[in-house]
Amino acid sequence: MEKLSQFIDKLSNFFAPRKGLLPLVGMGLVILNFFVGLLPLGWLSSSDLLLHLGIVIAILGLMLAWAL
Repeated sequence: MEKLSQFIDKLSNFFAPRKGLLPLVGMGLVILNFFVGLLPLGWLSSSDLLLHLGIVIAILGLMLAWAL
């Protein structure tokens, strides 16, 4: 439990000065999903995995930026 607490502290200290990093990464994944959808890449282009992952990361980044 102590290692988890230390990990969360380090993660918080990393993202405190970089509040917009996670929303930018999320938006990048959404844009990348658009271009992947144009190519026939099988399950990756049909599942919209990058879209869903990008939206979740962007929302978590916004909530984290609000808290910090």
